[in-house]
Amino acid sequence: MNPKQESKKAILAGIRIGIVILLIFMSAGSSYYSVSEQQNAVVTMFGELVRTDTAGPHFKFPFIQKVRKVDMTTHGIGIGYAVAANGQNIVVPEDGVMITSDFNLLNIDFYLEYKVSDPVAYLFNTLDPEDILTNITLASIRTTVVNYTVDEAMTTGKSQIQAEIKSLIAQELEEHNIGMQVVNITIQDSEPPTQEIIAAFKAVETAKQSADTAKNQALQYQNERIPAAEAEADKIVQDAEAYKSARIAEAEGQVARFNAMYEQYELNPLITKKRMFYETIEEVLPDLKVIITDGGTQTLYPIEQFSSFTTDTTAREVQ
Repeated sequence: MNPKQESKKAILAGIRIGIVILLIFMSAGSSYYSVSEQQNAVVTMFGELVRTDTAGPHFKFPFIQKVRKVDMTTHGIGIGYAVAANGQNIVVPEDGVMITSDFNLLNIDFYLEYKVSDPVAYLFNTLDPEDILTNITLASIRTTVVNYTVDEAMTTGKSQIQAEIKSLIAQELEEHNIGMQVVNITIQDSEPPTQEIIAAFKAVETAKQSADTAKNQALQYQNERIPAAEAEADKIVQDAEAYKSARIAEAEGQVARFNAMYEQYELNPLITKKRMFYETIEEVLPDLKVIITDGGTQTLYPIEQFSSFTTDTTAREVQ
């Protein structure tokens, strides 16, 4: 073998040794990692969770294990406003404008402080935990502010509102299990909204008041008509009851009268029959004229001329 070939083989062997040494150093460098005091590290292998590491140096298998570091410090976000590049706050009306219990509008801003409580849940339970936290916070704020008047929300009720919102957010985060926790939430500012929003709200409130007025008028008419109808119905019922009582009393009187007549009839049937006959004739023909004739004479004798006779004589003649 000539010197040129030997030199070539030596170069190739050196290159191979260098590559091996480089790979060894690369493997050693990727096998060790350090976690700061403000972090947690989540180690996975083939997509499966292996462990969670806290602050300090740690070892992992190169190439097959991956490490994702999570910041565990407290962060803050504005609700109802955004921070511009120049550092000034910009109002976000769709998030900051709230309605109060006395139907007033209020532009109220909050500052939310939060941190990661479970790095595994934070990484794997949802794609965007911060966005979910923001939505939960907005819902909790609106649910709470609507229970307070505008004066309470701007002055005396701030502490109570903050405490209730924090409690609601904590409950929702526990249910959703996104690996985050609320540290604190404070009201930054509260003031009436812009004139355009106020005008729109007044228009809505005017329409609502008109609807309430129409409803109240309908209720007033109902309250006036129902008692009158009930009184009329009571009068009809009372008249019917009175008529019923009168008819029953009349029927009972007639029954008593008939029973009394029947008792007399049993004692003297013939006399009772005649008396009933005469009474009936008097009722049916009260203006009857009586004429006495022998069938052959043409002379008429009015019964009124004999009316001077005594009752006893008339009774004897009738008998």
